[in-house]
Amino acid sequence: MLSTIELFVNRLDSVESVLPYEYTAFDFCSEKTMKRPSENLGQVLFGERIEPSPYKFEFKKPAVCQKVCTRTYDTSSPSDKAKLDFLKKGMLLNYQHHWIVDNMPVTWCYDVEDGQKFCNPGFPIGCYVTEGGRAKDACVVNSNFKEKDAFYIFNHVDITIHYHIVEHEQLGARLVAAKIEPKSYENPNDDNPDCAGGPKFLKNKYTGVFKIPYTYSVNFVEDKSIRWASRWDYILESMPHTNIQWFSIMNSLVIVLFLSGMVAMIMLRTLHKDIARYNQMDSVEDAQEEFGWKLVHGDVFRPPRKGMLLSVFLGSGTQIFIMTFVTLFFACLGFLSPANRGALMTCAVVLWVLLGTPAGYVAARLYKSFGGEKWKTNVLLTAFLCPGVVFADFFVMNLILWGEGSSAAMPFGTLVAILALWFCISVPLTFIGAYFGFKKAGIEHPVRTNQIPRQIPEQSFYTKPLPGIVMGGILPFGCIFIQLFFILNSIWSHQMYYMFGFLFLVFIILVITCSEATILLCYFHLCAEDYHWQWRSFLTSGFTAVYFLVYAIHYFFSKLQITGLASTILYFGYTMIMALIFFLFTGTIGFFACFWFVTKIYSVVKVD
Repeated sequence: MLSTIELFVNRLDSVESVLPYEYTAFDFCSEKTMKRPSENLGQVLFGERIEPSPYKFEFKKPAVCQKVCTRTYDTSSPSDKAKLDFLKKGMLLNYQHHWIVDNMPVTWCYDVEDGQKFCNPGFPIGCYVTEGGRAKDACVVNSNFKEKDAFYIFNHVDITIHYHIVEHEQLGARLVAAKIEPKSYENPNDDNPDCAGGPKFLKNKYTGVFKIPYTYSVNFVEDKSIRWASRWDYILESMPHTNIQWFSIMNSLVIVLFLSGMVAMIMLRTLHKDIARYNQMDSVEDAQEEFGWKLVHGDVFRPPRKGMLLSVFLGSGTQIFIMTFVTLFFACLGFLSPANRGALMTCAVVLWVLLGTPAGYVAARLYKSFGGEKWKTNVLLTAFLCPGVVFADFFVMNLILWGEGSSAAMPFGTLVAILALWFCISVPLTFIGAYFGFKKAGIEHPVRTNQIPRQIPEQSFYTKPLPGIVMGGILPFGCIFIQLFFILNSIWSHQMYYMFGFLFLVFIILVITCSEATILLCYFHLCAEDYHWQWRSFLTSGFTAVYFLVYAIHYFFSKLQITGLASTILYFGYTMIMALIFFLFTGTIGFFACFWFVTKIYSVVKVD
């Protein structure tokens, strides 16, 4: 029995543009009769649009130069001219096909320097040779592509399916790889193509009738060396990242060890000495000579200014922290691998919605301990402020994508579904969390707060708020910037990201670094008799997000070749969302580390 192998097509994207387009937007041969596979929320958010294709073949039945369809364009017809211009634009910006066979990406493998093979999970529509005769992008692969100011169309594909026979089970054979080689043929005989003749090209200024015949050949190769479970490996191995990852982990660990050493030294030596000395002061004369952080014990738990906003930020930050931790943990266990398309994003969104309760609880509990009484405002801000800013940004980006006709534009139904998740699940859960937070007694502080605030002495340059905040973000950013490069590559350069084990390690390192850097600076400020630690601890580690933003701008200008106003606005719009989430996430870590530290040191000191 011969079984039919179905080939699905995904959206087309380009490293030179942020706008992905559906397969049908380019007027390729399409399959009208079959139903589209349904996409999950993550796929819709990332603009994936998987559709059936007219490329169908029987297993172990090779085919040579099979005709799929012929597209005819008459440049005198405005609609045909628009289609042809769009196809030319796609080739100019190096848009790439993404095809899928048996949930595996169809890859185009070619030789790169040092005799290595690079397997790209996409292949180009075509390419362009400039007026000066310079071959751009994929045109360099063929020396026959030399016609000046012309577009070469890859209208033929050689598909090779690798399989192995399963002997013990009833399944028969399993597909372990699908490779493709795009080619360009003139095919003068339209009805009976022979895949002969020179390459198919379209002069930039061509007028008249232009035909593009689309054909394919398919071949089957038995490959006993690849096991079905490890069939993705050949794609991932051709991405030369692992060595750099180990270097990045080592680099981060050195920073952590340095910081941990500093914190341990302060904790054990300085603090131990301080506490011992403070607790020995029995006489009144000694007490008169208090100095350092002991002096501010009556003010250190004084509620901060703008306590409402801080508590709301910390509530949202807690929500993001738990969401990130659980998502990365599942990704490490292999539940969210690249084979489960869109699973990572779906998991993150669902978790965020369900984690409204911790957000409401943390915000309410802290707001109560700051002495706040406007609990209704607090709950509403926790439920709507940060998610509202993210949604507003996302909505504006979506309008731009709609205007450009991109496949990444979310359908109206999905937008309504996300709003329903937010209003019907996340908001009520936030209210429940806040109810329990306000019901509980405020956090007990180890020392009483004085009636009259103490005057803060003149600070040196290093203990002023701004220099401390700016310095505090450097070390956490130093831990993550190499990992950040790969994450940005996977988002904007459409490379696969699969190293979640590394990412989880870096996540743990980031948490430790943010905590330790904030504790260190918090201790120095308390020694300088400055007791406004709450906002400062949040902003110190939160400032890492500003470095992230600077790095994203540098990455845009140095690594990406993005052109066009819409793409640029989209890049910075999405980057702002990432920076805001990262700011809340790192700031929350810094605040809670500092809160723990301050509570700890003042609870072991005898206060008169």
